[in-house]
Amino acid sequence: MLLAWIAFNFSHVNQCADGSKHKIAEEIRKIGKAKVLACIFTFRELAVATNNFSFDCLIGEGGFGRVYRGYIESADQVVAVKQLDRNGLQGSREFFSEVLMLSLVQHPNLVNLVGYCADGDQRILVYEYLSNGSLENHLFDLAPGQQPLDWNTRMKIAVGAAKGLEYLHNFAHPPIILRDFKASNILLDERFNPKLSDFGLAKLGPIEGKEYVSTRVMGTYGYCAPEYAMTGQLTTKSDVYSFGVVLLELISGRRAIDLDRPTKEQNLVAWAEPLLKDGQKFTLIADPLLEGNYPVKGLCQALATAATCLEKDAETRPLIADVVTAIEFLARPKDNQIIDAD
Repeated sequence: MLLAWIAFNFSHVNQCADGSKHKIAEEIRKIGKAKVLACIFTFRELAVATNNFSFDCLIGEGGFGRVYRGYIESADQVVAVKQLDRNGLQGSREFFSEVLMLSLVQHPNLVNLVGYCADGDQRILVYEYLSNGSLENHLFDLAPGQQPLDWNTRMKIAVGAAKGLEYLHNFAHPPIILRDFKASNILLDERFNPKLSDFGLAKLGPIEGKEYVSTRVMGTYGYCAPEYAMTGQLTTKSDVYSFGVVLLELISGRRAIDLDRPTKEQNLVAWAEPLLKDGQKFTLIADPLLEGNYPVKGLCQALATAATCLEKDAETRPLIADVVTAIEFLARPKDNQIIDAD
């Protein structure tokens, strides 16, 4: 019933126009499993909150649209306001999916949905504001004087992100496959606690004995699991593969795809694959910005976990719960004393 309802509303969301904001709220209540009661904002309220979507408030921009820092005076709350591109059906699909998914889940490692706006053709999402931005901003192309993340913080982010996925896979009903897990979709609060964001491409996982969800291949090149890219068959193990890519990014400080590097180093997984087969070469993968300040045993454990997540055969990859177990201790400073790699 839930899957049929979602399919129906995806096909009708563009026809809702001004009544869509009420329809969305009504239908979410009908599910009976909503954990988050999102506020419904008018376009005017969000225009005021962002100083009329001022350039000075702009904090992010991508193919989906723009993100602004805003202030909701009635709630005395700083928020992130994501204004989706109004062109095309896909924007409405992603908007509806995100409102639905984030209304069904609540966890410390998932971003909180404050509310949304569906006035006319406007599709706007309002989240809690996370002051440290995305993981991507702290790993790659650092600004002059910007301090790189230390080893313990990187492992803290890895564990928190894995716990967010674990909740989606094992505790959400039905399970949710994020489908676009990547560094730019991991947001960080003032203490660098990670929260998964951007549920626009998320899919409800297989139910009723099915092993996978058949869907149009979407996501980000460099993070997609090979079997999903080839067949469109999506499982929770697809997210596990993407987690392996991000874990490798955290360890190496390299992007999943970096066309500015030499040809053989442009694809992170392909570059790391031969090094992951030889434990004596593990230190060659570590981010030079760490300057050797990491525990060699911890590095080996983290890379061994990444390697299992990146197995080409999905069935041989671990469950995300097993990944959490494997790396959780790496984020505990008392058990993770820094030992110079040299």
